[in-house]
Amino acid sequence: MYSYTIFIMLLPLLSFLILGLAGMKMQHKVAGLIGTCSLGLVTILSYMTAFQYFGADRVNGIYQTIVPYNFTWLPLGNLHFDLGILLDPISVMMLIVISTVSLMVHIYSFGYMHGEKGFQRYYAFLSLFTMSMLGLVLATNIFQMYMFWELVGVSSYLLIGFYYPLKPAIAASKKAFIVTRFADMFFLIGILMFGFFTESFSFNFAGHGSNIVMGEGTTPFILGDFSRAVAAGGFIIPTALVLMFIGGAGKSAMFPLHIWLPDAMEGPTPVSALIHAATMVVAGVFQIARMFPLWIAFAPHSLSIVVWVGVFTAFYAAAVACAQSDIKRVLAFSTISQIAFMMVALGVSLPGHEMLLDDHTQLGYMAGMFHLFTHAMFKACLFLGAGCIIHAVHSNEMALMGGLRKYMPVTHITFLISCLAIAGIPFFSGFSSKDEIITACFAYSPVVGWIMTGIAAMTAFYMFRLYYGIFWGTENVEAHTHHTPHEAPSSMTIPLIVLCLITVGVGVYTTLGGFLGWEGSFGSFVSASGKDYTIHFDTQIAATSTIIAILSICLATYIYKGESQPIADRLYKTFPKLHRAAYKRFYQDEIWQFVTHRIIFALVSTPIAWFDRHVVDGTFNFLAWGANEAGESIRPWQSGDVRQYAVWFLTGTVALTLILLCI
Repeated sequence: MYSYTIFIMLLPLLSFLILGLAGMKMQHKVAGLIGTCSLGLVTILSYMTAFQYFGADRVNGIYQTIVPYNFTWLPLGNLHFDLGILLDPISVMMLIVISTVSLMVHIYSFGYMHGEKGFQRYYAFLSLFTMSMLGLVLATNIFQMYMFWELVGVSSYLLIGFYYPLKPAIAASKKAFIVTRFADMFFLIGILMFGFFTESFSFNFAGHGSNIVMGEGTTPFILGDFSRAVAAGGFIIPTALVLMFIGGAGKSAMFPLHIWLPDAMEGPTPVSALIHAATMVVAGVFQIARMFPLWIAFAPHSLSIVVWVGVFTAFYAAAVACAQSDIKRVLAFSTISQIAFMMVALGVSLPGHEMLLDDHTQLGYMAGMFHLFTHAMFKACLFLGAGCIIHAVHSNEMALMGGLRKYMPVTHITFLISCLAIAGIPFFSGFSSKDEIITACFAYSPVVGWIMTGIAAMTAFYMFRLYYGIFWGTENVEAHTHHTPHEAPSSMTIPLIVLCLITVGVGVYTTLGGFLGWEGSFGSFVSASGKDYTIHFDTQIAATSTIIAILSICLATYIYKGESQPIADRLYKTFPKLHRAAYKRFYQDEIWQFVTHRIIFALVSTPIAWFDRHVVDGTFNFLAWGANEAGESIRPWQSGDVRQYAVWFLTGTVALTLILLCI
């Protein structure tokens, strides 16, 4: 029934091969059309899959796990690695996210990348990335996920370094690749540890072999054979899961592995929207969600690590975003903070010592996945809007902007709506998903709930600081002397409108559904047990968070809307060191430079290199020298002189005879 889903993977792969091998012989428009049309077909197939999957009959109210394809790719005796396609609520939801945002980026890039050298190469890399991300979310087993996980990293490296003649782009691409590869090492170690102790190296997600599958009734999961892991100690699987989480933290830019994401803004802005706002950075969140049955069964207490890493990351990124002047870096740190919200939501899915999938578990899991969906849409809209602004003023700095609302009405309205969504204002999608997360946090711990409420207030503040800095304030007349800002072409504004409509539509539907008690709201698509979970807001929490968000917006309006900003200037003069520290990202890059160069390189790598050169190489060089000298010393014995051979023969014979007589 779902046999067509194989084309969801094959079409972007085919597009990549065609554009990669023959793209340079094509016109720009032809290459762009090939990439965009292939993604258009993928999007149609993804929506067909979603409507068919969520519209199908359920068994006891549970969405079923379906595997249209699964075949052995690499047989190694008893060990084998499979490739296939798995459809369940979260993978189908991710199909919608990836295909929608990728299609909008492909269309948008027609205008943004027009005339760029390497246009065909750019579209080839976009196709490769989309195929990799689709393979990751559709994976039937953990090794397929890891393989496409690494392909996503390669795609990110290629797209961040697209402007390879520029040194900052080269440095940013290498930084992203090295940091994420370092984190992925822990992911691989976790996979190997899990596989060794469970004797299931090809751990399947769909219910084959030693694994966990969705169940029914009061027992939420059917457990496989984990006797070896249990016999080795209760810490084995929790340790493996935490190591896998480190890999996810690197991909999703959690502190302290976040340092690659702000620099990744050196890539083209549409790339920032696709990879670093909507899809790639949520891979870590998806990994936790995919492995959630293991967390809930074997490592419920370890989820507190996910919670507190997420809480600190969300606060840190929000604090840094309040001081940035580059509009793409504000959005980058906003992304880090919002991804941390999703991590916290998954982490608070098991309050106390509860082991079953109760309402709180449903709420946290659903809220995290729902926020993944809503954030992808409005954050992609924000990044693409930033691209329109950069396209108009030829700069990323807010100081060269101001007053752009009268030049760019479409960008202005869509950017404002996306800011309202991320701020958590009712009837916009961010309100629905963010309030569900905060409700789950309060169920887990009032302390976590109030901290996340405060971070949500910071989000509203820095986003409207960004909004007023771009579209209001004082217009930089000198910067506009030689180039008057103008609205972007329709190829760039249409994706903004589409993403904005999704943001508003989902927001209105879920907000009304949450307060009026409609059944089957969108959040039910991604409940933890596979059952429907209808959004129903906690009125007190919703009202409190909304009031706080509105007050934060009012504060940002009071400080930043006017042509002059005396309060902001006064705050800067009062707390210059704090502002500079936040602007410099609290010196995280400098700390990493110190750790890597002064400690790892100087105190670890240099001694190891000395040992390698002088001891290891020296030992083998000595053996080679000794063999050579020994050969040179006995070389005269092979002179070819028969008389000399006779003397040595007689001498040896006499010596042996004397030795035997003495014995």
